[in-house]
Amino acid sequence: MKKVIFTSSAGGHFAELMCLEKLFKDYEYLIVTEKTSSVEKLKDKYNMEFLKYGSRFYIFKYIFVLIYNIFKCIKIVLKFKPDTVVSTGAHTGGIMCYIAKMFGSKIIYIETLAKTNSLSVTGKNVYKIADKFYVQWKELEKKYDKAIYIGRLM
Repeated sequence: MKKVIFTSSAGGHFAELMCLEKLFKDYEYLIVTEKTSSVEKLKDKYNMEFLKYGSRFYIFKYIFVLIYNIFKCIKIVLKFKPDTVVSTGAHTGGIMCYIAKMFGSKIIYIETLAKTNSLSVTGKNVYKIADKFYVQWKELEKKYDKAIYIGRLM
């Protein structure tokens, strides 16, 4: 059975990721997201690993959280050995995509519904390495060569 990591940051990106829940049963899966009170209570229902939450608006703290999350992602990828990583963003999902790509995983990125006219920062970065890049707005498919319109997850 293929191994898939489903990853995103907490909040709206995680809500979009959970719209893919029906796919979990088809794979040996692992959900990787930031540890917040809203998602931590799901750990008994799903196979999950948590990264530290850090807002980029507190730059000094964010640098340390980012470094920690990079090493944690490496550890997760080496242990789980995913064939594919599916991400809905944002920065946490982007980190996992880059690290998993370095270890040979396929990357599937789904741009957030919130971005209607241009890609998010994470979307722009992951676009470069994504094997499949999906958008939820038809306008974005026209602007980016690799983009594939899939409609709305939510």
